[in-house]
Amino acid sequence: MTTETYTLTVGKLTRELPLVRPTPTTRLPLVEFLGDTQLAQAAAKEIQGLIPAGTDMLFTCETSSIPLVHSLAEIMNLPYEVARKRRRPYMQDPIIQDVQSMTLGVGETLWLDKRHGENLRGKNVTIVLDVVASGGTVLSLEKIVVRAGGKPFGRVAAFSPGKPKLEIKVMQELPVFDAKSKG
Repeated sequence: MTTETYTLTVGKLTRELPLVRPTPTTRLPLVEFLGDTQLAQAAAKEIQGLIPAGTDMLFTCETSSIPLVHSLAEIMNLPYEVARKRRRPYMQDPIIQDVQSMTLGVGETLWLDKRHGENLRGKNVTIVLDVVASGGTVLSLEKIVVRAGGKPFGRVAAFSPGKPKLEIKVMQELPVFDAKSKG
């Protein structure tokens, strides 16, 4: 069985991404930053210009966005925080926020330990994600920022399948294929 792919180019880097079916009627290129430091670094270089001037802190959630945000934080010399997708035993008085992800088709919960939330207080915080579809995760991360005493300052994503449904700066739109068409 041959896996259908999509050729992605970011800066000077090219990757063949497998097409996956998030729903029975659509196929999308699967972008994974985990384990691909070259792709994370190339994307970080490309999206650094999308980060609003005056950003004090970057904020994301587990998992695939972490290498991207880490690379971006290094390039821009900015701190970052990460919301977790499940409670960890060490968390004390965490900020808990539900997410309705249309991409996954299931609800999730994000957790930010109080001591990490304190790092957001009084800061201009830009949300950075790997892929944004419906925007549910972005909106939930913004709620965490507000609850922690920070200011949602910008929304940035490396990729969006088609035109984003939310006002957000996106490095590159990914094509959405019909499940029956050849990609």
